[in-house]
Amino acid sequence: MTAPRFDLFGIGNAIVDVLARAEDDFLVAEGMAKSSMALIDEARAQALYGKIGQTVLVSGGSAANTCVGAAMLGARVAFAGKVRDDELGRSFIHDIRAAGVAFDVPPATDGLSTASCTILVTPDGERTMNTFLGASQNLGPDDIDASQVADSAITYLEGYLWDPPAAKAAFRRAAEIAHGAGRTVALSLSDLFCVDRHRPEFLELLKSGTVDVVFANEAEAKSLAETSDLKSAIGVLRDLARIAVITRSEDGAVITEGSTIVAVPAHPIERIVDATGAGDLYAAGFLTGLGRGFSLEDCARLGALAAAEVIQHMGARPQADLKALAAEEGIALAPEVA
Repeated sequence: MTAPRFDLFGIGNAIVDVLARAEDDFLVAEGMAKSSMALIDEARAQALYGKIGQTVLVSGGSAANTCVGAAMLGARVAFAGKVRDDELGRSFIHDIRAAGVAFDVPPATDGLSTASCTILVTPDGERTMNTFLGASQNLGPDDIDASQVADSAITYLEGYLWDPPAAKAAFRRAAEIAHGAGRTVALSLSDLFCVDRHRPEFLELLKSGTVDVVFANEAEAKSLAETSDLKSAIGVLRDLARIAVITRSEDGAVITEGSTIVAVPAHPIERIVDATGAGDLYAAGFLTGLGRGFSLEDCARLGALAAAEVIQHMGARPQADLKALAAEEGIALAPEVA
């Protein structure tokens, strides 16, 4: 097998996040389920924007955030997502390329506008997301560069992308190309309600071997396994995936590979400001470590460190030097992923 040109190829929704602080009462008044992600249309997105206070605009999208985090850790990264040729779309393209991520999918010149996600952050740091998928749902198989996938050590998909049919087809094509080239395919389950919507298909992806590595938080893992018992859920995911990563917020994470089960604590923090992007950055650190041949424990440590950085400020993109933070923890990131 030839050495990969990229360490990570992400496929996901290309979204610009609109972040605002909100009280729990506002969520109740607007009929939102706290800490969930709801799909909305453009009219609802505009209505919410008129009701919230001061906002911060940041290029986002789950897999895109993971790609940016991995690039900041020194990985060679490419990303596929769809934007419209509009102000938000041009902002997204600029931001992801400026972060060192290759992005070559041409923007749409007509149709829906660039996707946005209105993220309401409550005082406890929890985020409730209202996503207008816009142009991102038009990502299709023709937007996937087969040579980039074949030349990437790991292809990574966000579960949110399983809603649009064309994007679903794009991922299946990418997974087939990746495995044909002897590469690894990873999936994030993304959201509890996403698992509820797509449980049979997610299970099929794992049982068929289409996905090798799965990321889930505790609630997602229990939902996928249809159990209220964490130990049982871990056992189900262990049997389904080559590697299963179950994150548990302040309780750390449990990682399985075959008969091996490893529990790794969370990285210490001063306080949670905004939990947006925690899972995305955990995946960034873990996958970067996996590509470097780190032990499961060190992959998890790197993931926990990246997640800890992003939850201590607003927004889902790191603000600190992740490589420097890793070095302080004794995690050597050189040489580049092989």
